[in-house]
Amino acid sequence: MRQLVEIKVKPKSVKDMKNGYPLLTKEAIDTAGMTMAEGSILRLVDSNRKYIGTAYYGLQNKGIGWVLTRKEQEKIDTKFFVKKISEAVAKRKNLYETEDTTAFRVFNGEGDGIGGLIIDFYDGFYMVSWYSEGIYSFRDDIYQALSKVVTVRGLYEKLRFNTNGQYVEQDDYVSGEKGEFPLIVLENGMKYAVDLNDGAMTGIFLDQREVRKALRDHYAKGKTVLNTFSYTGAFSVAAVLGGAIKTTSVDVAKRSLPKTIEQFAVNEIDYEAQDIKVMDVFDYFRYAARHELKFDVVVLDPPSFARTKKITFSTAKDYPKLLKDTLKITNQGGIIIASTNNASFNMKKFKSFIDKAFTESNTRYKILEEHQLPEDFTVPHNYPEFNYLKVVFIKVMS
Repeated sequence: MRQLVEIKVKPKSVKDMKNGYPLLTKEAIDTAGMTMAEGSILRLVDSNRKYIGTAYYGLQNKGIGWVLTRKEQEKIDTKFFVKKISEAVAKRKNLYETEDTTAFRVFNGEGDGIGGLIIDFYDGFYMVSWYSEGIYSFRDDIYQALSKVVTVRGLYEKLRFNTNGQYVEQDDYVSGEKGEFPLIVLENGMKYAVDLNDGAMTGIFLDQREVRKALRDHYAKGKTVLNTFSYTGAFSVAAVLGGAIKTTSVDVAKRSLPKTIEQFAVNEIDYEAQDIKVMDVFDYFRYAARHELKFDVVVLDPPSFARTKKITFSTAKDYPKLLKDTLKITNQGGIIIASTNNASFNMKKFKSFIDKAFTESNTRYKILEEHQLPEDFTVPHNYPEFNYLKVVFIKVMS
């Protein structure tokens, strides 16, 4: 039997909760003397015990739970999840019907009304990511609901939460057809190889779909392109298909070499005509500057935080320096595609990092395009802080 707990929301957080803020933080509620099990249903009330909303308790890095409904009589059961998933699928109708894109996000956590739950679509296969033990406790209801709403070719899941002090990150086949990997999916007509059963990531970051398209369609033709922190080389593929003269992909992970070769191969691109370097990106910047290498386009999409033997890097602290290093190896008139998925600062702050780097380098610039999350990565209305992706196309002037 699932625990039902009445919780008082502290006065300073009542207004936000009533206005639709979906995240439950430790600071927002009074839990003095209470013990709650993961997955407990929380009846949120104000100091007068007036109903505010219904949430579930689930510890993850963002907070301690998420609001599910503000309708007092609405039950959190299979019917509830059917409704939420149906609404999400209806929003993606155009993507389901598009023949040149067969990989996209179907359900984006709090943006679609259930924080901690992510569902992605890969050519008929569905991959569900669980971000807390609390939401995972609804697993049977959610899988039952998903099967009622869509036809599932095969189902995979990833567990990404702490349990007993240990961080769980595993993926596993759940039901239906077992995938033969790599599975080839389409993104705006480009082919990408993905594996739903190989570690934390699948081989492609779906949130960069429109950025890759922009690179292919408007910036790659006749250019030399450097793809830093390249992972499996998805941006490099887009650049070559857009007519780039040559691409250079740089990533410190050893598996980036075979994975990038694979991405080129499925698009019938001669990988030997491209450069793929397994090395620390920061070392590569020094190497490129030393050898006076310069590029027409540089893709700069670092992890939010990285630690190597030599340095510790944080986008919140070190992005301006990274941009200054990038400028040294970018041709005048060239393009820097500056990107970050760090949710701790907004687009305005990110653009201040860009301005700082160019000002300190005594270089003029022009912003050509800005991107945030694509349409399938729905974010909560009126709460842009959940729109974590920030991408700026910058032209280096002089």
